[in-house]
Amino acid sequence: METAKPERDLGRFVRETAILTGAMAVISAAVFFFLVPSKAAVSSIAGAAIIINGVVGLPVSLITLAINAVLIAVGLAVFGKGFAFNTIYTCLLLSGFMAVLELLFPDYTSLTGSAELDVICYVLVVSWGLAILFRHNAASSGLDIIAQIMNKYLHIEVGRALSIAGIAIALCSGFVYDGRTVALSVLGTYFNGIVLDRFIFGQNLKRRVSVITKYEEELREFILNELHCGATGYEAFGAYSGTEFRELVMIVDKQQYQRLMSFVHRLDPEAFVAVYTVSEVSRKAWS
Repeated sequence: METAKPERDLGRFVRETAILTGAMAVISAAVFFFLVPSKAAVSSIAGAAIIINGVVGLPVSLITLAINAVLIAVGLAVFGKGFAFNTIYTCLLLSGFMAVLELLFPDYTSLTGSAELDVICYVLVVSWGLAILFRHNAASSGLDIIAQIMNKYLHIEVGRALSIAGIAIALCSGFVYDGRTVALSVLGTYFNGIVLDRFIFGQNLKRRVSVITKYEEELREFILNELHCGATGYEAFGAYSGTEFRELVMIVDKQQYQRLMSFVHRLDPEAFVAVYTVSEVSRKAWS
């Protein structure tokens, strides 16, 4: 019994490490096969490395490693023991995987033959990988370290700091590449944020529906027996009239929401309905 917990901890560590490694393999492939050929500096340290590559000609993997190493050192100095090990691990993996791909495909140019398509493919693939890292409290590059430092000393919210840093990198591509590449970098950075939000928050998107109706019992029976989900009832009263009533609140997915709204409109066209967006539900329903 005494060894059960260490074994569980070891198993959890191995599983998490495998997930992070797989996610970084996907992200590294997206950078190599799509971002590097397009020359677009899309919101990442790899994007900054692509800009420097256009000046000095060194491998993108080596430049990425050098920048991330500096940022990791700064992160350790600023945050000390609170600095995430996962971020160090994934930063090193990015350069390692890219170095392997550079050796395997030394003359690689572009899979699609179009810089625009390359950026679109990069955004879609890398957002999926970043969403996995986000759920495991890790980052793909040192850009997150920059954002955390901006948050600590400039009191800028981390998400906004990431956007500022990403746009700054995208605009810097204008010193090396043409206006078309700069436009691709800025647009890619913008849409990368939108798609990433969708991957992170959109997968578990639900609706919190509040209903006040004189047919409360019929609605409750439908929720329990047809939708097969729970609901919470609240005693309330109208601030103007002082009339007492009950409010039913439930959290439903997309399919349940459509069925619920159709039923409510048929049951009571005059029902009061308020709908809120819920990005995640992490606790089990009460019995």
